[in-house]
This record gives sequence, C-alpha cells and structure tokens, in this order.
Amino acid sequence: TVQYPVEHPEKFEKFGMSPSKGVLFYGPPGCGKTLLAKAIANECQANFISVKGPELLTMWFGESEANVREIFDKARQSAPCVLFFDELDSIATQRGSSTGDAGGAADRVLNQLLTEMDGMNAKKTVFIIGATNRPDIIDPALLRPGRLDQLIYIPLPDEASRLQIFKACLRKSPISPDVDLSALARYTHGFSGADITEVCQRACKYAIRENIEK
Repeated sequence: TVQYPVEHPEKFEKFGMSPSKGVLFYGPPGCGKTLLAKAIANECQANFISVKGPELLTMWFGESEANVREIFDKARQSAPCVLFFDELDSIATQRGSSTGDAGGAADRVLNQLLTEMDGMNAKKTVFIIGATNRPDIIDPALLRPGRLDQLIYIPLPDEASRLQIFKACLRKSPISPDVDLSALARYTHGFSGADITEVCQRACKYAIRENIEK
C-alpha cells in the first residue's frame, strides 16, 4: 500500500493508474502509529517529515494555511518523502463542525490540505500518512479516492509483540535473572506500546532510587 507508490511510481503510470497519495492509520492511543510511519519511510529509503495537527493552527488569519503550504513545499523538495500528520482529527474534522475555533481556522487548514494533495505532481514522490484515534470524525472529502483512500487499523500489540517491546525498552538496562519478560508480556494484555514503555521506565526509576539509597 505504501511502499509501491513511493518506490515504483513509474509502474503505476505504465498501467494507467494514479498512485495512491496516502493512507490513514487509526487505532488506540500509544499503539505505535508514529513509529510505524517512521519505519515505513526508513524501509522505502525516503525522507520523513512529521507534523502534529495542532501545530498548524494559529490565531492569525491566513497563517495556518501558509503553514500547510510550507510543509508541502518542504516535502516536495525532499522527495521521495513520507509526510506524516499526527493527530489529524484536530485539523480534519467535518467542515462546519469546528465551532469556536479561530475564525474557522481548522476548516481553512483542511481546504488547503485538500488543495495541496490534489495539486501534487506524480513525478514528485510524496506519500502522506495520517494518524488518528477518531476516524469517525474525519471529513469524508479527505478519504475520497486519490487522497487518503485506504484506512489501516493499527491494533494494540499481541503477546509476542509485547514481549518484543519489553526487550527493546530494556535492552540497555541490567535485568535481574529472575525477571521473566514472557510472563510480563502475558500479564500486560490490553497494554499499548506506550503503556509498556512507561512500565519499563518506572521500573528503571525505582531501581535507580534503590541503588542510590543502598
């Protein structure tokens, strides 16, 4: 879904098809959507630009749209590039529903986002990944064919994935021989990657405190 449009855009042209411009990752908070987007860019040997949706919104008229244009200009100059929009729901809610914001800034940002996506040249390989915890409130116009036309669910990690996350988080830490990471992976059903990282960091803090107080 992501790799082919970035690595082989000419194949899409050969078969008379426009390569997809983007996908939308959705799932619970802390389940690794940002890390997955970074890994995809790395796998495709593409540059990676990450933007948090709320960072684009300002109180000054016209400045939010200028921020969007600037980001797309930067992505085109860095092509091949994966452009990642985190917390997309903050700027891409259904138009007309964003009451009380800075003069409809979110609506104007979304309109500019759609304009930039539609104006992207196929020769400039820029692939867009959006991430949200709330796909239900995203404006349908953003999910039409040729835009973010594929929704990919990123679930909470299963037991095997949780074990790998524990190992990655603790790879630089001295671990007691009686610590069973497999058991920890079993007991943490329903934990996100961010939750497991927090558990490991808290354990390290307790160990540091204990070591100092000895």
